Amino acid sequence: MSEEKKGFWSRLVSGLSKTRDNIVSGIDAVFNGFSNIDDDFYEEIEEILIMGDIGVNATEAIIENLKKKVKENHIKDPAECKELLINSIKEQMDVGETAYRFENEKSVVLVIGVNGVGKTTSVGKLAGKLKDQGKKVILAAADTFRAAAGTQLQEWANRAGVEMIGGQEGADPGAIVYDAVAAAKARNADVLLCDTAGRLHNKKNLMEELRKINRILEKEYPDAFRETLVVLDATTGQNALAQAREFAEVADITGIILTKMDGTAKGGIAVAIHSELGIPVKYIGVGETIEDLQKFDSNQFVNALFDVQEDKSSPRP
Repeated sequence: MSEEKKGFWSRLVSGLSKTRDNIVSGIDAVFNGFSNIDDDFYEEIEEILIMGDIGVNATEAIIENLKKKVKENHIKDPAECKELLINSIKEQMDVGETAYRFENEKSVVLVIGVNGVGKTTSVGKLAGKLKDQGKKVILAAADTFRAAAGTQLQEWANRAGVEMIGGQEGADPGAIVYDAVAAAKARNADVLLCDTAGRLHNKKNLMEELRKINRILEKEYPDAFRETLVVLDATTGQNALAQAREFAEVADITGIILTKMDGTAKGGIAVAIHSELGIPVKYIGVGETIEDLQKFDSNQFVNALFDVQEDKSSPRP
């Protein structure tokens, strides 16, 4: 494993410690405390998963899967269920290779999210990661309603060594995207990364703004692959799920960036979002630097959650 991966892995393990205390210690107690696999045993596990913010739908699917595997493998001892449970959770969450198609073709990535979730920071980190892969990246500062968003993004653009197209505070986001598309075409950019507003309290405005941006992209940049990522704060748990659901009503969301995983007891929300909404978590953040944003790997995540040593898994490169 590369040094970067190793560093991220250890931060992920320690970042999930609160979630682990929440979920894993309870589950271990169930595995060790029951002598038979019966309805009470499954109910206890179900309750612990739901309390860990894994969500009702995901939990039901995980339990059903577990029951099926227990039956197929004729397992009688509860202690033998742990690995089956871990594998059930992994299966719920695998995003597959196609999730990162936008990295390999000319693309436009819209990033939306409410204030305070780490949206602009995530855009900056993503720009840095793509640049490190040798991509030509242009940033569009189209969140013109939040004071200082443009200045903050400019700092990240400088740090990542990429060009940013912006406008005055309060400028029309559509006009900025229009200019950014022109720049992306002129400079033959691989990825145009747009930081856009996320004012959920006024969904009608947000919807109009996203529609306008999408119309501009359809007209001016029809051959670009489209990706729309929503940034959510993991520490808000079920509230993050509710936000994802609301954003999915106003935009065609293709993935989630889950930030602040290092400070939450609600890390299970990553499983819930994927299962309840069918929208994959594509990146997770566990800190402040560019390296602290990594592709979501269900194997790696669940191993960190249960503190299973990483060499047992085969994380994606």
